[in-house]
Amino acid sequence: MTIGGTIRGEAEMRKLGTVIARQLEAGDIVLLHGDLGAGKTTLAQGIAAALGVEGAMQSPTFTVRAEYPARLAGGDDVTLHHLDLYRLAGPDELVDIGWDELLSSEDSVMVVEWPERAGDWLPDRYLLATISYAGPDARTVAIRKVQ
Repeated sequence: MTIGGTIRGEAEMRKLGTVIARQLEAGDIVLLHGDLGAGKTTLAQGIAAALGVEGAMQSPTFTVRAEYPARLAGGDDVTLHHLDLYRLAGPDELVDIGWDELLSSEDSVMVVEWPERAGDWLPDRYLLATISYAGPDARTVAIRKVQ
């Protein structure tokens, strides 16, 4: 099942992140797919803010991975792992960032920008948000759960 619609502006994209965050459980993985500037990081920031992450959250483009203490809507403490795979030369580099451990972590939530760079190393279950341009300040977002 896929749901979606048009998002206008950064505030609405962050609000969508809040909606997603409220549904997350420990062990969940959110994949954000879209072109450069589509709004992946803004959506990730909305998710992080709703999980109680304090301060500015930037995309970890050069470090690939960032971690934040977070709290799920149900009150459980988790670690939010935010990954940006844009600079990976290939999926084999996932080993260097602890990809397998992250996928199997049951006390964290993972948000991944540029998941297509993981190739066949994607998890079996995840929430996929696909963001595409719909105008200068508008994006079409389609969200589907893969199990």
